[in-house]
Formats: sequence, structure tokens, C-alpha cells
Amino acid sequence: MIKTFLNSKIHKGSVTDSRIDYEGSCEIDISLLNACGIKPYEKIDIYNISNGERLSTYAIPGKAESGIICVNGAACHKVKIKDKIIICSYIQLNTDEIVNHKPTIIYVDDKNQIIQNKNYINLAK
Repeated sequence: MIKTFLNSKIHKGSVTDSRIDYEGSCEIDISLLNACGIKPYEKIDIYNISNGERLSTYAIPGKAESGIICVNGAACHKVKIKDKIIICSYIQLNTDEIVNHKPTIIYVDDKNQIIQNKNYINLAK
């Protein structure tokens, strides 16, 4: 049996730019992609904390250490500059792989600089 699990997450990123005339995708600082394990051109889901919209697209690498998160194409109608978003990628695992799987989760500040890196989600407040 194969099941789908969270693999990578960028939590509370800030949208820095938006280009509606671009073909599509989401440009993300390559430093953020590398830190959480999202590969260029990998499918990602974007969850907009600011307005509740959800969409799927793919990641393209942006300049290292720039903090860029630029939403392009039709997705611009669902995400605006300064919106807070969550970016996730998923992995399909066989039953025997599940027990050892841990996602990579990075938390960023308002300038999309990494402030914490974990492999679990803390549900307790």
C-alpha cells in the first residue's frame, strides 16, 4: 500500500512579488528550497493564510539569500504581495517506509529568513 505524506514545508512565508504575465509557477529563494528539500520544478501546494485560498503549482529557483517568494501566472488571482503562505510538498511512501519518515519543516520570519528548522509539527501551545 502507498500513502501520501508531508515531505517539506515552508511555514508562514511572505509573498514578495507577483507576475501575472509569467507562464506560471512560484519562484522561491533557492536557499529556502534547499533547506526544506523541495527541488526545482517539483509540484508544490500553496495554502494562503491571509485569505484561505489553496492552489497547486511548481517551484522554480530564485536568487540565493534573496528571500524571494514570487507567485506567477493565474495564481496571482489567489495570492497577493505580503500575503502569508504555507508551501508544502508531499511524498508517496510504501508501508515499510512510513515508520522512519520525518518531514522537513522550516519556519521563516517576515523577510523569509529561516528562524527554525524541525521535522515535526508542534501541536501543543
